[in-house]
Amino acid sequence: MDAPPYSAAAVDVLRLPAGTTEPDRVAVEEPLEIRINGRPVAVTMRTPGHDEELALGFCLSEGLQPSEARLPDDLAANAVEVDAPGFDPARLQRSFYTSSSCGVCGKGALEAVAVEAPRVESGLRLPLSLVATLPERLREAQAAFAVTGGLHATGLFSAAGQTLCVREDVGRHNAMDKVVGWAFREQLLPLTELVLCVSGRLSFELVQKAAVAGCPVVVAVGAPSSLAVDLAADRGLMLCGFVRGGSANVYTEPWRINR
Repeated sequence: MDAPPYSAAAVDVLRLPAGTTEPDRVAVEEPLEIRINGRPVAVTMRTPGHDEELALGFCLSEGLQPSEARLPDDLAANAVEVDAPGFDPARLQRSFYTSSSCGVCGKGALEAVAVEAPRVESGLRLPLSLVATLPERLREAQAAFAVTGGLHATGLFSAAGQTLCVREDVGRHNAMDKVVGWAFREQLLPLTELVLCVSGRLSFELVQKAAVAGCPVVVAVGAPSSLAVDLAADRGLMLCGFVRGGSANVYTEPWRINR
């Protein structure tokens, strides 16, 4: 697969110790302003593409109730308009700001991070043999990562392992938002019988977004944080980390794994 042209930019790189200058490609990172009913509420650094999905997923994870996302009426570059009929601007006593490295650290108040999400009610169980294949299936769909090495990814899979949606982004939380936004448009929420897989570590924020989406299983190539484990245990999600080579570390809800 070729990387989408908007996801990678051409640069020249000096390769050492050979001392040769060669063309290379790096991941594109640009700001995106998210507006709700015409009001700017957030700026996120993202890789362009699927911006409407990103905005929808972001709003859902923040406890808002969007109905759709579209290009703004003024056609401003790097901006997306979200329709949310019940949006109350008075709720936003803080300024949203998310970066490509960490969506939590830029938030105005720590207590605002804990978005309410109901406990996931799902009887989904999966064989280890299927869980162990998901990171590789995700990697095979990462066209932009293949040429840049600089993008995170989130994938949504069926209980049978079918790839439903894969999104890449310089921000791991943006990749998750894009997938959740896609699922919202496809009327698949809550994700009670589906599985999310991420290409790196599992942060609190990623688990929070999965919980809001109602997903019972989150699989990762890397490790979870302590807060991610605590949240998953509280909300009934199974976290599988270090999934590689047929093995996995199961941190919460191990009953969901059929060995």
